[in-house]
Amino acid sequence: MTLAASLLPATDLFAAADRTAASDAIVPFRIQIPESILTDLRQRLANTRWPERETVSDDTQGAQLAKVQTLVEYWRTKYDWRRLESRINGYPQFKTTIDGLGIHYLHIRSRHAEATPLIMTHGWPGSLVEFLDVIEPLVNPTAHGGKASDAFHVVLPSLPGYGFSDKPTAKGWDRRHIAKAWGTLMYRLGYEHYVAQGGDWGSVVTTEMARQQLPGLAAVHVNLPFVVPAKFPDQPTAEEKLAIAQVNKFATDGSSYHYLQVTRPQTIGYSLADSPVGQAAWIYEKLSAWTDSKGNPESVLSYDQMLDDIMMYWVTNSGAASARMYAENFDLSFAAVPLDIPVAVTVFPGEIFTPPRAWAEQTYRKLYYWNRAPKGGHFAAFEQPTIFVAEMRKAFATMGRASGKVVLAAGQ
Repeated sequence: MTLAASLLPATDLFAAADRTAASDAIVPFRIQIPESILTDLRQRLANTRWPERETVSDDTQGAQLAKVQTLVEYWRTKYDWRRLESRINGYPQFKTTIDGLGIHYLHIRSRHAEATPLIMTHGWPGSLVEFLDVIEPLVNPTAHGGKASDAFHVVLPSLPGYGFSDKPTAKGWDRRHIAKAWGTLMYRLGYEHYVAQGGDWGSVVTTEMARQQLPGLAAVHVNLPFVVPAKFPDQPTAEEKLAIAQVNKFATDGSSYHYLQVTRPQTIGYSLADSPVGQAAWIYEKLSAWTDSKGNPESVLSYDQMLDDIMMYWVTNSGAASARMYAENFDLSFAAVPLDIPVAVTVFPGEIFTPPRAWAEQTYRKLYYWNRAPKGGHFAAFEQPTIFVAEMRKAFATMGRASGKVVLAAGQ
């Protein structure tokens, strides 16, 4: 079955959607962080009170003192926020209100009219920064080794409580709500057919979009598939043994941060809001653990890249709000989420969980693409942008021209 054959008809496609949403304002947005915030940051970094060194020779107690100090010294003396600010401001970006909450997003239209609309969702401790290096190859493939048929219109929203999206002031913005909001966003932008991609929370939201079978959603791609069976096989294969070990390791050793943010996001929020070094170490520890770098994230990400992501949390004071995403989704696990929509999966070797294809086939009835990348980890687009772009092109190659139909209002 090709994806082109699976596309929903445009007629009455949005009959169940809230058509009044189309009249909601889409407002151009520009990042302009006051210099006073950057001055305050430098002062806080200079006045850091450091803990003593860890009592082990590895990172089993968390982010190592020497590594964090080196990162912070670069942050204090060499890092340039205005570089990132200018780069993001170079792309069309907007805010729109959905269910009372302002959602910030980048919307980059390809010059190729029949490009496939693609919404990509980041996770924690990520941000839209993860996708900056893949925008141009996706939007303008003919300048980056691809064909016009590889082109995408790219939509990059920030999750509620993250980046420049508004912070929820009441409970209720869980994965189900966000999935519906993304459907509203794509409808509001005029896309009758589109595809979606995500990793980490982005995978959670994208999976939920597919589970809800949102109007216009033709297919999804995830790089963290939720396909753990209800019962592990009695005689697992070598591939299954690895996946089972990964699940058990995350449950016993890798998920303490998860339970903390599920149960006490406000408490950790005070430290993340008040201490830039605390915020940096909280994120750096995950970059160490989850990149395909053998615990040395500097080997795959530059200090500038890591700090770009960290700054998206610091300048927006979103440590507590982003942590609440976990409290909103306290019932989340790696357990299988059956989907009855075309699904593509890329498994990156450094990912937290690298399941076998057989588990995915049991869960995704319309699994049409599966590949194991040669390298890369949890932050796939961030770590390996070239491989990520190639996977997007291959995963959605069968979309065809019909998927790119769009009726956009001026300025969107």
